[in-house]
Amino acid sequence: MDKDTIAAISTPLGEGAIAIVRLSGEEAIGFANGIFQGKDLATVDSHTIHYGKIVDPSSEQVVEEVMVSVMRGPKTFTREDVVEINCHGGLASVNRLLELALQMGARLAEPGEFTKRAFLNGRIDLSQAEAVMDLIRAKTDKAMDVAIKQLDGKLSKLIQRLRQELIETVAHVEVNIDYPEYDDVEEMSHHMMLEKTEQVHVEIERLLQMAKQGKILREGISTAIIGRPNVGKSSLMNALVHENKAIVTDVPGTTRDVIEEYVNVRGVPLRLVDTAGIRDTEDIVEKIGVERSRQVLKEADLILLVLNNNEEITKEDEQLFTLVQDLEFIVLVNKTDLPQKLDLDKVKALAGEHPVVSTALIEEQGIDQLEQAIANTFFAGEIEANDLTYVSNVRHIQLLKQSLIALEDAMQGMRDGMPIDLVQIDVTRTWQLLGEIVGDTVQDSLIDQLFSQFCLGK
Repeated sequence: MDKDTIAAISTPLGEGAIAIVRLSGEEAIGFANGIFQGKDLATVDSHTIHYGKIVDPSSEQVVEEVMVSVMRGPKTFTREDVVEINCHGGLASVNRLLELALQMGARLAEPGEFTKRAFLNGRIDLSQAEAVMDLIRAKTDKAMDVAIKQLDGKLSKLIQRLRQELIETVAHVEVNIDYPEYDDVEEMSHHMMLEKTEQVHVEIERLLQMAKQGKILREGISTAIIGRPNVGKSSLMNALVHENKAIVTDVPGTTRDVIEEYVNVRGVPLRLVDTAGIRDTEDIVEKIGVERSRQVLKEADLILLVLNNNEEITKEDEQLFTLVQDLEFIVLVNKTDLPQKLDLDKVKALAGEHPVVSTALIEEQGIDQLEQAIANTFFAGEIEANDLTYVSNVRHIQLLKQSLIALEDAMQGMRDGMPIDLVQIDVTRTWQLLGEIVGDTVQDSLIDQLFSQFCLGK
């Protein structure tokens, strides 16, 4: 690993009250000291902050008025010496500070390099490092809670415990085979190995059962609003977003394109997509919007199918039910404040087991019932207790699935009476796959790829 000192802007670019330039490495304090006018940073206590000015060494010109935080390793995020220069938040100011830090000899950090150093220096494992980005990208309190628990090491501790159980079992069996004291040592080894693998199998299955919810909390539910023109799709989006994002008129076909917005429904992020009304049309622009709407349907996790209570069900409505029959959907019967012309019995028959919710969106009625229906559909009414470990990362889910397959192969081999040394191959493979989750057995190329997705300065 490189021992050079890295520097980057760690706050979003733009105008603001404060911006931060962060340095990490053996020369972080020395480089900062070279441009700081105030206390000698080399002599101050660790984890202290100091007022002063930044001076350009070449011209001795005062550049900025700053507060400088000094944190000595290993009690830092990267386990290296870290300096954070807090300056006024402006593009010119923060870029000038970064430029001076680089002139002193620091190297511009790569995306995610601070977190990568924390991982390589043993401060966090790989799953915790990934949780840092999940925490940054969290759009709801629930998603943030999942990321914080993973960052705190809850998933890591569980994975390490499962790996320890597997490796201890393999080691114990090998001792029995190498130093047999009983005639039935083979039978004893099979029994112990099967018992342990079944226990680990149960734990991994439980994690995967929670993975759907965890992935939803992390990435949100891709939700498409569909229906014939002028049934209230845009009104529904505005009601959920609590502001007028979509144009609402009584003219059919007003929405010509796909409108997207993230909304928070009971702690779950919905990536809400308001589509153009799906119908046959000769309008070229509207026709493009309709085709995009059909594409959105294929990618959605949830469909909100909106019907007009004030109109009889049409062939177009029935075609929409056909389009979504193999998908997760909720039916909204809108405009219930107007006289009923819709055959509700027929609607319920078409919906089958899927929820049917009555709304009057102009009057803001029925939104609570819709949110409850969404919670019922994806979380059996509510998000599980906070003490459960959620797996939300796609990479982790895939590794858990592969681990489950390897364990099942081992268990089947034991039931079929395969030699114990062959069974151990699949058990060891499971141990390796679980190790990839926390970074114990992961390849350098994957590490580089993962951290390249981080923002600069993190």
